[in-house]
Amino acid sequence: MGKKRLRGRSPARAAALLAAGLVTTGLVAGCGSGSGVRINVYYAPEDHFQTVVDNCNKAAAGRYEIVYNKLQRGADDQRIQMARRLAAGDTSMDVLGLDVTWVSEFAEAGWAQEWTGEDKAAATAGVLKAPMETATYDGKVYAAPKNTNIQLLWYDDRITPSPPRTWEAMMQMSQQLKSEHKPYSIVFTGAQYEGLVVVYNTLVESLGGHILSDDGKSVVMDAGAVQALQLLKQVTSSGITDPSLTNQKEDDVRQTFQRGDAAFELNWPFVYPSYAEEKPQDLAHFKWAVYPQAKAGTPAKTTIGGYDLAVSTYSAHKPQAFEAALCLRSAESQKFSAINDGVPPTIESVYHDDVPVDAAKPASADNPNMAVKYPMRDTILSALSTAAVRPLTPAYQNAATVMAKILSPPSDIDPPATADKLREQLNDALQSKGVIP
Repeated sequence: MGKKRLRGRSPARAAALLAAGLVTTGLVAGCGSGSGVRINVYYAPEDHFQTVVDNCNKAAAGRYEIVYNKLQRGADDQRIQMARRLAAGDTSMDVLGLDVTWVSEFAEAGWAQEWTGEDKAAATAGVLKAPMETATYDGKVYAAPKNTNIQLLWYDDRITPSPPRTWEAMMQMSQQLKSEHKPYSIVFTGAQYEGLVVVYNTLVESLGGHILSDDGKSVVMDAGAVQALQLLKQVTSSGITDPSLTNQKEDDVRQTFQRGDAAFELNWPFVYPSYAEEKPQDLAHFKWAVYPQAKAGTPAKTTIGGYDLAVSTYSAHKPQAFEAALCLRSAESQKFSAINDGVPPTIESVYHDDVPVDAAKPASADNPNMAVKYPMRDTILSALSTAAVRPLTPAYQNAATVMAKILSPPSDIDPPATADKLREQLNDALQSKGVIP
């Protein structure tokens, strides 16, 4: 049951070294879980995550066994299941896969163990700034960033050879395309849910505004936040968005653009592999650019997504849980997940790793590397360099629910009145005590 060290190395470093060999060369460190220690990982559905778990179990060489407990597909359902079990002091949960908006809440509730010492050093090494912010609360690290996500502007170069740099230019181009009876719509997540909050938060941050204070404890809703309301109102009430805007979530947006019913798509990078699979004959014309600027001359501060790995305070095997989490989100594991599941890495060096899956053969569609699977990687890195995070508050779930409701439908926004309503109801949301299921 005790923790074993490999030739004096820390568990985190040992796991990283072993995982590197396993993932890049396929080396097998054979032997089952002889210790009987089971590390339960609760994480969202990800097609090839079990392979990452298997690789890390080989690296553990029998000192413990990681078990992947697949959560529900819906983010709200994932959060509720973990929150309820942790509220009951469930000791069977070891590693928690947290949406980037949950870390503050779980840390405040006392459910996520702080990362310190060598584990903290390993979890933060080489991590991009914005993803690292999501894993930090009250100046302390409570999770290891596993993967990030950021929206880009997607377009068809047969319709718009050059992408618009600003929202104003995009709206003008959309109106011009409409007058020419060409696909013209601007599509984004306009349904009453988190996707609409993400769009609004991006506009607020890009205009230099604040919804909440930096410490997440008070409501600000300053001039930039009101300007963002004005822009959201303008784009959705000018006849240039899809008629189904208020029902559209990520995949609805993807399908609308892919059918040829839109000119501009604001969405996550998952749309590229979907397009490659479903419309390979047109893939050469499917292009991307950084998110349009809300303020001309100022790069957009696009809101990131992703997942972080936390260790439960109730885990009976914390040393092994930290080691397992580090392996599951090591550079090698992140590269594997990026190539096979399309989730953008949080470690910057992975984006530049051009070694293909089979290092002995040239990179190709059948033997991919990051350049093959992530042709938009430089654009993603550029977007991440100025990225924004959603308000870091333990009451985020309440705040997001309030914002989604008040912002929907966006065409009905009355900027001053809507801002006042947001100030009042967000203030109530921040007064919530504990976790709101």
